[in-house]
Amino acid sequence: MSQFRFARLAMMLAALGLNAAPALMHSASAQDKKAEAPAPKPDSVRPELYKLLDPAQIKPLMDAKNYGEVKNRITQAEAFPDKTPYETYVLNRMKLSLGTSTGDDQMAIGALEAILASGKLPDADKGNFTQALATMYYNAKNYPKAIELYKQIQASGKSTDQINSALIRSYYLSGDYASALKAQEPVLQAAEQAGKTPTQEDLRLYASAANKVKDDAAYLRGLEKLAAYYPTDDFWTDLISRGIVRKPGFQDANIPDVLRLEFAAVKQMSSDAYTELAELAMKDGFPTEAKKVVDAGFAAGVLGTGSGAAKDRQLRDRATKEAASDAKNIAAGEAGAAKAKTGAGLVNLGWAYVTMDQFDKGIPFIQQGIAKGGLKSPDEAKLRLGMAYAKAGQKDKAIETFQQVKAGGGLSDTAKYWILLLNHPTGAMAAK
Repeated sequence: MSQFRFARLAMMLAALGLNAAPALMHSASAQDKKAEAPAPKPDSVRPELYKLLDPAQIKPLMDAKNYGEVKNRITQAEAFPDKTPYETYVLNRMKLSLGTSTGDDQMAIGALEAILASGKLPDADKGNFTQALATMYYNAKNYPKAIELYKQIQASGKSTDQINSALIRSYYLSGDYASALKAQEPVLQAAEQAGKTPTQEDLRLYASAANKVKDDAAYLRGLEKLAAYYPTDDFWTDLISRGIVRKPGFQDANIPDVLRLEFAAVKQMSSDAYTELAELAMKDGFPTEAKKVVDAGFAAGVLGTGSGAAKDRQLRDRATKEAASDAKNIAAGEAGAAKAKTGAGLVNLGWAYVTMDQFDKGIPFIQQGIAKGGLKSPDEAKLRLGMAYAKAGQKDKAIETFQQVKAGGGLSDTAKYWILLLNHPTGAMAAK
């Protein structure tokens, strides 16, 4: 958030036409030197001062970047006695133009404040000048003053998306994270309701503000949207950790299915995640799945290096050997699974076929196992069926199946994030 900065004020003022000097009227021309100089008219500039501030002379000097001469003229004008409010206003317009062109923020801020307080600025220009001053304060990191001015613009009913965004960032950068979070929520809702994708910066600010005020629910909402719209391995890893594993009530028995989700969602897991998923798959009787996981770890350059290289190779050799054996003998287990009292064997058999990419065999076996019943965790079987559909490229059926998973312990949360992944494919899933 600290990197957010508005465009240089000179560019903004030029775009809004605020750098231009006001059209000047000057009082009666040369008088008799012996006669008393007449008082200037209310909104005009006396001839002797006009000579210093004449736009027809100032503009060529500014265009030629002869800022020294412009500053000299302004210095002379400032020394001019008994200036009227209008003459002071005109002088400050010139100082604003010089300050923004030369990067003299102190001069520009002072001029803007004086212009706004002069009572001479046309009503139509007040909003733009206020915005310009707020921008100056924002870029100077004077966030309290920026907030004050942005809120004035909002109260005037002339706010824009840019003003609202600047106010929210001012809240955040001033350390008022609660106000930033509260103001950002409707911005994200409005974008989604309009069918637009919220910007990554808006989502990051929202999630960061939520984290600062320890609003875990809001942080998780922001993280879910970041994973959906701007997926990265870091977002997905954090989402799975916070949204599933670290939630109260999570059951360790569901770790294999959580790791399967991570394997599908990210481009590269940690070495521990690869080996843990592979070991658990081997333990549960799915060596082909273990081989795919280990092979992916080696392909990513995560496994097979460093002090654990020998152990990783041993795991790969074991998974490769057992996968080959399983491929030869899997059909022999079909009869036993069909005769079993519960559907657990059929579900496991079906998942084994799915890991071998034999979806036409695997999906029906899982369906039969669910229908047969007697399962310790029917929703876990449904989760497996949803993953099978997802791997087979049958998105609609996968989502429909995941929506049926209601059990706690991490199962329904895992199913929820599978749906998110299928609607916004990325990582390993997108590559398949």
